[in-house]
Amino acid sequence: MGADPAVTMVEAVKEERTAEATVVELLPSALVRVRLEGEHQLIAHLPSSQRANFVRLRVGDRVRVALSVEDRTRGRILELLAKGL
Repeated sequence: MGADPAVTMVEAVKEERTAEATVVELLPSALVRVRLEGEHQLIAHLPSSQRANFVRLRVGDRVRVALSVEDRTRGRILELLAKGL
């Protein structure tokens, strides 16, 4: 039998890593290109709760990003740390 989907989802959430990043580029469909400290870039999105509250990001903003376990080029923005220039 296959693994229980609820258990695997909980395990994925436990393994989630976070990092601080800087917004580099604003993309269509509420996507944002961010750069981590090691010059690694990835594409992140805002959760629907932040979109509903009209959180506006600009180039240069510092954010905390949850890195995807399956795809290292994707992430989710958790919070805005500091406004940029």
